[in-house]
Amino acid sequence: MKPLRIALTKGRLEKDTVALFEKLGMDCTAVHNKGRQLILPIGDGSIEVVLAKAADVITYVEHGVCDLGVVGKDTIMENGSRFYEVLDLGFGKCRFALAGPKGKDFYEGFSEKTVASKYPNVTRAFFESKAMDVRVIKIEGSVELAPLLGLSDAIVDIVETGSTLRENGLEVKETVADISARLIVNTASMKLRKQEIESLSAKMEEAIRKDLKVETS
Repeated sequence: MKPLRIALTKGRLEKDTVALFEKLGMDCTAVHNKGRQLILPIGDGSIEVVLAKAADVITYVEHGVCDLGVVGKDTIMENGSRFYEVLDLGFGKCRFALAGPKGKDFYEGFSEKTVASKYPNVTRAFFESKAMDVRVIKIEGSVELAPLLGLSDAIVDIVETGSTLRENGLEVKETVADISARLIVNTASMKLRKQEIESLSAKMEEAIRKDLKVETS
């Protein structure tokens, strides 16, 4: 049988997932010594790792070229969910937040607000849940610039420490959603390789639980 193929988001989520696999006793030498290779065997060869950008992880899983994927909840919220989200991996924690100029109430007044974000779908959904009409502008680079230049009243962005906001005279007004890494599964793979996938997911979940017990003890 061909290996289970799992797409990992390059960078921090890749490293955290590999560390989790190693806790399960899997040999991840090929990933550590990957060079320019993008498809790498781990463990006994029954699993292959594909390294990709976050949005591509979802594309590969949705189209079935990868059975599973590890991606941030932020990417899932922005790019749709034609797959199963089966496990919160507990790492890569941050949050989506509404932020704006310090000391200014974003919600005051009756004029239409303008909000800049790299995540327009998340932003629209958030304000729709509040029954608010806002103008959403997509920004690809440093979204903090938008309110500083007068382009927007506020921003919706990923916040970890908040230091970039503070250094630019901005502050968090409201948390939009908490974010962490998630394990996602292709819908067809879940049916065809259910036992393998559920076994791997259960082992990952057990390792995460053990880590939480160590942290809280």
